[in-house]
Amino acid sequence: MSKKKRESKPDSPLRLRLWPGIVILVIQLLLKFGTPLLLPEEVTIPVFGGVAGTIAVIIWWAFFSRAPGIERWTAPLLMIAGMVITAQFLHPTIAGGGMGMLFYILALPYVGIFFVIWAVATHRLSTRVRRTSGAAVILLSCGFWILLRTGGLDAQFRSEFAWRWIQSPEEQLLAQTRDTAALPAAAYTLDREPEWPGFRGPNRDGIVHGSSIGTDWTASPPRELWRRPVGPGWSSFTVHGELIYTQEQRGEEELVSCYRLADGLPVWQHADTARFWESNGGAGPRGTPTLSGGCVYSLGGTGILNALDAATGERLWVRDAAADTKTKLPIWGFSGSPLVLEHSVIAALSGSLISCAKETGEPQWIHSAEGEAYSSPHLTVIDGKEQILLQNKAGVISLDPEDGTLLWQHEWEGFPIVQPAIIGSNDLLVSVDEKSGVRRLKVSRTETGWQVGEVFTSTLLKPYFNDTVIHNGHAYGFDGPLLACMDLEDGSRTWRNGRYGRGQVLLLADQDLILVLSDRGYLALVKAVPDAFSELARYPSIEGKTWNHPVLVDDILLVRNDREMAAFRLAP
Repeated sequence: MSKKKRESKPDSPLRLRLWPGIVILVIQLLLKFGTPLLLPEEVTIPVFGGVAGTIAVIIWWAFFSRAPGIERWTAPLLMIAGMVITAQFLHPTIAGGGMGMLFYILALPYVGIFFVIWAVATHRLSTRVRRTSGAAVILLSCGFWILLRTGGLDAQFRSEFAWRWIQSPEEQLLAQTRDTAALPAAAYTLDREPEWPGFRGPNRDGIVHGSSIGTDWTASPPRELWRRPVGPGWSSFTVHGELIYTQEQRGEEELVSCYRLADGLPVWQHADTARFWESNGGAGPRGTPTLSGGCVYSLGGTGILNALDAATGERLWVRDAAADTKTKLPIWGFSGSPLVLEHSVIAALSGSLISCAKETGEPQWIHSAEGEAYSSPHLTVIDGKEQILLQNKAGVISLDPEDGTLLWQHEWEGFPIVQPAIIGSNDLLVSVDEKSGVRRLKVSRTETGWQVGEVFTSTLLKPYFNDTVIHNGHAYGFDGPLLACMDLEDGSRTWRNGRYGRGQVLLLADQDLILVLSDRGYLALVKAVPDAFSELARYPSIEGKTWNHPVLVDDILLVRNDREMAAFRLAP
């Protein structure tokens, strides 16, 4: 009888040492959710702080919690098993993200957080209830991720989650009826120079001349002309008369697309069987087409270099530029936009350059370089000498356009994405990664050759993939998520304000205006003056992550991201 009484006696509450777990939980929550509020530019702490917190939770539970031996070791083993099993059933966008580590980076913090909450909430319950609920908490916090997919990450490493059974914007676009040409190709004449011939305009500097827009968007807001879905990609636009051009992804096909400026209706599409995808930016090409002599030249995300008829989309020639240069596909894909000269087309394949004959596509010269880089070739003239600039992993190089001879180089290692900014006739402003800041270089030709000197290096302006514009002795660009103005005499910062994320800018030089397209798709007008930050207007344009460069031709503004594109008329 006494034995039966002892067997039926209810479990005594566990005397767990909970306070270390609670302390870890609080620190973990502060690192993961508090850091973005207090330090919005900091990415590493919230991402890896959460992972470190879960590791600390496991150590606490296994060695310092006073839990029964079977529970102390079963829980960590169950966490490992839950992660391994879940990994087999993830959506490809999560399974393949972050070089295969995205799932663990995302899931581990929540496994630790919910486990501590479980330990505190159930320590007075029966053994059966506690162990059953503990196993459920671990498996659910791991297995929940099977239900999700991601559209990529933003610059703060925040994922764009959706339920995996809901179609992505690209899948919705593919499900629609295939577009047909709006007008016969013969209806379009391209006998004048293109208004916006390439990436960031005629000089690749993001500067607009000759346009005048109103700044009172409360009284006269931008008027939407049209809005259409577009395939994923981070391409900008080029404009020639009635037609606009961009690059996009649709399923397993990478497209160069032509639309009408007036209404956004499709004119033609050229498709290559190629698809680039990575976890941060998602799918699609990164480069922007270049217009010259009635042709469109494009570089795809996997290295396909095309020459197409601008009116019809007919292919004139094609090269596998990645194979020609023997360049390995970098993590974020080939992102350069072709540079077109009188007789040649020059493309950047990571840090390498290839020059092809404009008419035939035959290679003329190749400059090979190792390492990852995402900048585009940039034409300039220094001391009367035309030269091609490229920022690559080693620093900045200058080549002779005729034969690819190296003229000069400046070493500053990184993984550059932005374009060099030209200052006057001999100086450059360069940046090599999101932490490097900027460096002003002075380049000159002497009797003994080229000399490159450093004027200053400043970390008060830190562009990532957000290009800078130069105006009246000052640089305007991004320092992290904030817009900033820098004095080019000494690298000092005159102001820093306006939280636009990782946006892009255009300079309306005639009006001393900066037009900002934020990384969430809204527009802003900011005075391009060094005295103080002054935002004049703000207007929502498109929704979702927006990394693409805007284009302004006359009074028509073109914007796009990885799912939609739109045109607005800006009142004078």
